[in-house]
This record gives sequence, structure tokens and C-alpha cells, in this order.
Amino acid sequence: QVQLVESGGGLVQAGGSLRLSCAASGRTFSNYAMGWFRQAPGKEREFVAAISWGIPSTYSADSVKGRFTISRANAKNTVYLQKHSLKPEDTAVYYCGAVLYGTGSANLDASQYDYWGQGTQVTVSS
Repeated sequence: QVQLVESGGGLVQAGGSLRLSCAASGRTFSNYAMGWFRQAPGKEREFVAAISWGIPSTYSADSVKGRFTISRANAKNTVYLQKHSLKPEDTAVYYCGAVLYGTGSANLDASQYDYWGQGTQVTVSS
């Protein structure tokens, strides 16, 4: 069992920055690919960014490329999402997920994930 706890959400003005954190406990963190997804009211959960296990590769949605960066610190059992140049359309609940030995394009698919956090609200005002 893996427990995930997100933090770092809040209210920010357009153009601002935030860093989300996701702390994991339980099994060996380094064996899990980690992803960030978001869900806005009335919309489906969508992929934002992911980072693989092992030698990390990163993946980002086109809508956030150049603005959001995912990283991980295995020694701290934590994955981060650094967000710059925030836009009102980035407003959503952001969820952290973990998939054991997740690789490649599977990391972009929410249905492949084994564990989820409770989410953290990010609101970007115009």
C-alpha cells in the first residue's frame, strides 16, 4: 500500500508560480512512476505530467509544456510539480498518482495508476 499526500495548492494570480509536492509513504518509492493529473469542475481528469521510475524520463501535456516541470527526490519520497506562468485555465484540483514500474505512454493514462492522493486545489485568478 502507498499513501500519497499532495500539498502546495492555493490561490495565485495569472502569471504567477506555485510548486506542488506529493509525499509518498509505504512501499519503495523509487519503483513507482509518478504522475500529476488535474480535474476542473464538470470536466474529466486529464494528464498533466509524469516522471518514470529508474532513470527518470519526463512527459508533459502540450498545454503545460514550457510552463510546468515535474521532478522527483527519491531520498525524500517526494515528487514535485513546479508551475510557472499560470493561467486561469490551469484552475483545477491537482492529483498525484503512482504506478508500479510504470513505463512510457502508460504513465499518461490515469486508468493505469495504482494509487492516488486526495488532491489539492489550485485556483488562478485573472
